[in-house]
Amino acid sequence: QVPGHHPRTIQKVFVDPLAGKQLEKKPVCIFQMEHYASVRGEHVNPVFEASKDDPPHYDDGFSGNGYSNAEHRDLRPSVVSAFGHNTLDRAPNIDFYRNAGSVSGHRAIRPSLQELHDMFQKVSVNLSPATELGASLLITEKGGFVKFGWIKGVLVRCMLNIWGVMLFIRLSWVFGQAGAGLGVVIVLLSIVVTSVTCLSMSAICTNGVVRGGGAYYLISRSLGPEFGGSIGLIFAFANAVAVAMYVVGFAETVVDLLEENNAIMVDQQNDIRIVGCITVVLLLGISVAGMEWEAKAQIFLLIILLVAIANVFIGTVIPATKDKNSKGFFNYHESIISENFLPEFRDGETFFSVFAIFFPAATGILAGANISGDLKDPQAALPKGTLLAIFITGITYLGVALSATVVRDATGNLNDTIVEGMSCNFSAACDFGYDFSACATKKCSFGLMNNFQVMTMVSGFGPLIIAGTFSATLSSALASLVSAPKVFQALCKDNIYQGLKFFAKGHGKNNEPIRGYVLTFIIAVAFILIAELNTIAPIISNFFLASYALINFSCFHASYAKSPGWRPAYKYYNMWLSLFGALLCCVVMFVINWWAALLTYGIELLLYIYVTVKKPDVNWGSSTQAVTFISAVNNTLVLSGVDEHVKNFRPQCIVLTGAPKTRPALLDLAHSLTKNYGLCITCEIFIVRGSRTDKLQELNTNLESHQAWLRSNKRKAFYAAVASDSLRNGSLSFLQAAGLGRLKPNTLMIGFKRDWRAGVECAGSFLYTSCSDAFDFEYGTVVLRISQGLDISHVIKANGKLTFSKYSKMLSTFRGEPFRPFLEGLTCTFLLSGPATLPQSAEMAKVNQRLVDASTQFQKKIGKGTIDVWWLFDDGGLTLLLPYILTTRKKWKDCKLRVFIAGQPGRIQQDKEEMESLLKKFRIKYAEISVVSDVSVRPSSESMKVFEDMIEPFRLHEGTKEMAQAESLRKDSPWKISDAELETFEEKTNLQIRLNELLQESSRAAKLIIVSMPIARKESVPDHLYMAWLDILTKNLPPTLLIRGNHKSVLTFYS
Repeated sequence: QVPGHHPRTIQKVFVDPLAGKQLEKKPVCIFQMEHYASVRGEHVNPVFEASKDDPPHYDDGFSGNGYSNAEHRDLRPSVVSAFGHNTLDRAPNIDFYRNAGSVSGHRAIRPSLQELHDMFQKVSVNLSPATELGASLLITEKGGFVKFGWIKGVLVRCMLNIWGVMLFIRLSWVFGQAGAGLGVVIVLLSIVVTSVTCLSMSAICTNGVVRGGGAYYLISRSLGPEFGGSIGLIFAFANAVAVAMYVVGFAETVVDLLEENNAIMVDQQNDIRIVGCITVVLLLGISVAGMEWEAKAQIFLLIILLVAIANVFIGTVIPATKDKNSKGFFNYHESIISENFLPEFRDGETFFSVFAIFFPAATGILAGANISGDLKDPQAALPKGTLLAIFITGITYLGVALSATVVRDATGNLNDTIVEGMSCNFSAACDFGYDFSACATKKCSFGLMNNFQVMTMVSGFGPLIIAGTFSATLSSALASLVSAPKVFQALCKDNIYQGLKFFAKGHGKNNEPIRGYVLTFIIAVAFILIAELNTIAPIISNFFLASYALINFSCFHASYAKSPGWRPAYKYYNMWLSLFGALLCCVVMFVINWWAALLTYGIELLLYIYVTVKKPDVNWGSSTQAVTFISAVNNTLVLSGVDEHVKNFRPQCIVLTGAPKTRPALLDLAHSLTKNYGLCITCEIFIVRGSRTDKLQELNTNLESHQAWLRSNKRKAFYAAVASDSLRNGSLSFLQAAGLGRLKPNTLMIGFKRDWRAGVECAGSFLYTSCSDAFDFEYGTVVLRISQGLDISHVIKANGKLTFSKYSKMLSTFRGEPFRPFLEGLTCTFLLSGPATLPQSAEMAKVNQRLVDASTQFQKKIGKGTIDVWWLFDDGGLTLLLPYILTTRKKWKDCKLRVFIAGQPGRIQQDKEEMESLLKKFRIKYAEISVVSDVSVRPSSESMKVFEDMIEPFRLHEGTKEMAQAESLRKDSPWKISDAELETFEEKTNLQIRLNELLQESSRAAKLIIVSMPIARKESVPDHLYMAWLDILTKNLPPTLLIRGNHKSVLTFYS
């Protein structure tokens, strides 16, 4: 047993590629890998249990050999195809579009683009059409599944669920309260809600293969895990409560029989509880026995139910006996229908309270969808079976109304007849010689309003109605008892709620959710103990209506998104009708019970927020994604038509990090500037030397893995990469092409290169040319320098045992003298996978520890201190705006701004007042303004000596050589600094050295220093000289940002 792998027995069929014949079969055991949502480096949701509806994860681009991590492809031979020549290309075939877990056929893998483009080797092999897909291995799973057709799996199941407890023991009460007129409206309103929902469901379930999970599956695959996860729990719970409702209805009938025969055990309510609990235990046994037994039981119950319904219709035309007359039954008469046509609500009931009690009778429409994983052809079966079930049951409800045969109140006393000379106008019964006026003063036991067993009395043979009631209630309870665990199991398999993973496990060849059955049983028993049908029914109504509303909205949303993947085979739907259905369900919920509706949506909202925050790593191509994309495109187009305004300026950064994880400090600071409010693109440049194939493979492989790293580390940024022949050309590509419309970067962020003096030519020329190019394209430019350095890629490549964040936490945990030997000997490693190396020297460990500390300093909250802004040159305000943005972030909120400006000795106070006035108009808070008047003072000889030593290896010293020798030196080393260039830029050089002295004096204790970056005139300042300016300016300082705006205003004091 390999951890994380699941063994299963398969048959390995070896095929002769030349003859196309099967050679031998061998049973083997393979290990089924955990589900990965991506094979490009992102390990997604490791406990996610793959369902067979998941689309295959192809690697058809430049990403390896076109196989996933669990597959290996040998070089594919060419075949003679329908095109008349040998080719690796394959004709379109359904097997290319199956997923790896398909049970309806074998997945074949088409040749990757790289195979066709780069790796073609012509090996002529004549294969038969059966083997033309190039498969040398066919996998067939042992064992089968029980699958149902549309009649047995959908029609029968839906009819039994719709013909539930309400048909025999509440329909007469509904028509007694609401009258024939409003009673028909209640039935029709229920049919409208369910029919529209069925049309929407039919469209969704014919838009691709449907698997187990019912309403949860349909909603989650359409609207995404947030909606699906929230409604999935509610819908599964509603089905569990429905079991209790149907069982209580059954128990009521049993207890009525016990009462008639004086066999009450305790009292009426407790007897309902006792009978209900015994019944649900028996139903649990049938369900656990498996779907085959449950289906057989359903057929048997349907036959009884149909006979019972026919018995009611026959009974209405059989002349009524005296006993039935005394109980209010007089066959069909116009006077009775006239009297019962108008409503007569009693006991505080209203139209919508009666509707709430009746509506669960229509909720069986999803009984077929709830076992969609057990259907042979869900796409064809669900629309046909569900719509036909709604039609048949709707006609039945309207036909069995009985409002034309039974009066509302009757005493059941044979002696309550009209005596000659006696007047009677209490009810239509007076026309037939019965006076039930006693019901006006006392509670009667018979009639539509008082007797829940009216159908038993009306029928031709009473015991058949009792059998029908048993059949209707038990069949509905059984269907709900099967539906709830199936839906719940599908939800748990998707691992949206990780704590519920326990209930995902199935048993047997049908993957029966035994644990789900037990949980459903416990919930059902809890509600059976209420023992009051009219209390349980409205609870279910709200939950089912919420589910129907989202099914309708799913159809509307998918149609509105107009995704090319929305191609339902069922065409008889309309997006606006679906929206109407969704709104109708919501309205009905509130008019039934406004506080229950609010509670339902409150629970759904909390679950939605929970799933959104947890961000389950699943991707089902939901319509929410499609609409988000459409909105993003439309908003971007709208933005492109609006001129930029200084008030809406925000930094949009290109950050040259390389791989994002290699320069965390640069990324963290950029993220602080742009988080949630601006664009941040982390960029990596792959240098191509010779063949570019390997680099392109690496580039494509890294795209997903680096974006996943940004997501997992909660960095609101994008990752982009280019392959180029040089760093400069790569950065030029980003500067010119990055962004879209107004979502275009305006600021370049780059790290200062500590080893810019390495090599013969200037290793730091990339920074110089990048800044120069950024100025050409009118980008603002930001350069970050940290004394310990920014690049940790060498440490990442060295080892791979610890993650960067775990190592940082460990350092903070084990600080102190007792742990110093451990830390000094520890290999400072993090992030990528790879073999561990031997421990480094103590000195190297200290260096790496300092590097880690410096690289993580912007990840934690910055303590109280200052951000010193040396705003020396007016660049449009970027040098001032960026530090202000930092102070608005939570990590930097304890830091105060100190502003330093250059001034003349004679007007220090005036310069300070002018800056105070400007900052006040800009509404930027500051702690202090300092005017530096001695910027132009010549730097000290020690500082000058440091600078001269810095540039000494790169000077020509042509002044001390003969003219011919000097010319030869210039020709051989044009990049070196000449004496003339050094003299030309002497003042600017001295300014940088002097500024460093002032920074050392005034800002040594600052948390962050911001300095206006010097600009070098293009093609006049040597690379080494410019890099020396930046080096000497920022030497031996806290973290320093060199900033230069594009000299367009980013601040304004106008409203």
